[in-house]
Amino acid sequence: MALSRRTLLGLAAGVPVSAALAACGSSGPGKSGGGATYWYLNGQPQEGVRAGAVDAFNEAHREEQVKDTTFQNDAYKTKIKTAIGAGQAPTIIWGWGGGTLRTYVEAGQVEDLTSWFDEHSEVKKRLFPSSFGAATVDGRIYAMPCETVQPVILFYNKKVFEKVGVEPPKSWDDVMALVPRFNAKGIAPFSLGGQSRWTNMMWLEFLFDRIGGPEVFQAIIEGEKNAWSHPDAITALTKVQELVKAHGFVKGFSSITADSNADQALLYTGRAAMMLHGAWSYGIQQADGGDFVSSGALGYMTFPPVEGGKGDPSDTVGNPAQYLSISSKAGAEQKKIAKDFFAKGVLQDEEVKKWIDNGSVPIRLGTEKLLAASKSADFLQFTYDIASKAKVFGQSWDQALSPTAAETLLDNIVKLFQLSVSPQQFARNLNAATGK
Repeated sequence: MALSRRTLLGLAAGVPVSAALAACGSSGPGKSGGGATYWYLNGQPQEGVRAGAVDAFNEAHREEQVKDTTFQNDAYKTKIKTAIGAGQAPTIIWGWGGGTLRTYVEAGQVEDLTSWFDEHSEVKKRLFPSSFGAATVDGRIYAMPCETVQPVILFYNKKVFEKVGVEPPKSWDDVMALVPRFNAKGIAPFSLGGQSRWTNMMWLEFLFDRIGGPEVFQAIIEGEKNAWSHPDAITALTKVQELVKAHGFVKGFSSITADSNADQALLYTGRAAMMLHGAWSYGIQQADGGDFVSSGALGYMTFPPVEGGKGDPSDTVGNPAQYLSISSKAGAEQKKIAKDFFAKGVLQDEEVKKWIDNGSVPIRLGTEKLLAASKSADFLQFTYDIASKAKVFGQSWDQALSPTAAETLLDNIVKLFQLSVSPQQFARNLNAATGK
């Protein structure tokens, strides 16, 4: 770790970007050499893998150093947008692609990598082809897909189900029938880090798909007028409020943050029966939950169908990959280092092994034998099958939409879950933000 210039800013959510950059010293952006800068998310076990990739690259390339700074998820989303808008972005920008990337592209804030990928076809050929969709804007590639495929999964505590004497839900009606059974035993039916907002969003993503199919949200992405008011959308919004009113979520969910992993702890300690979360949750529970995972107490399944719904039960939502872009404001030396890091530092063998050890499926092709040999082989195969067999893999809404529309979405989702807006009011507010 001697070569790493790693700075932790995860707790500095209230610090202005200019102050944060000053605090970073040479980890801040600039054009005067001194290596490339790189901001990404902290939190274990993912942070350790990201940091390890940087350290390995720095060790092997003494003349090309990458200086990294880490942030908590929610703080990062604010800071990176502010820094990019102020022309103070790091050289390497970690993100989720999609609508946010498009915004950067349209403002000329990130490099076009299309010709670089043409010249380095071996880099592109080693990655999941599906990972390039959210990296592409108007037929041009603006980001390097990296890390892992992360569908959203319904996790459950097998011991809690056995204690209450019930089976995992096979339909939405089953979900609603389980709620009073768990509440009667003093167990929250679902854990939820509702203060983080995007955790609530996952419920709507699945309900929209299961009830109306992917076409409902596709109409929203395309800016179709009054798309949020589609009857299937109103049904989905209504159903999530019915779950809230039935006390389906842990008491006080609006004050629980996902960054703290408090929502994860509710599941593995048995205080909650189920939790809808990204595939990365498996690694967190494996690291923090004692023998919860190794004892076989963790169950997982796809989101159940809704009776009469149009959606295909194989459809999933989440993150088809994570993405690295290069700031157009970076100097030539920094851009060269960043591209060398993409070619020689991203998803190398050791990083791939670490992702697999953490219960994740890396987006590099040809890892089937490593997945099968892992102690988490069953979960990894489950994740791989979801990602590879889904007829539709919908990108997380807050990334598929523009940052402005996403912020309106997240704010209104909070109000929806707090029952302070009706489904119809929610739809009107979002129509105004996304309709052409």
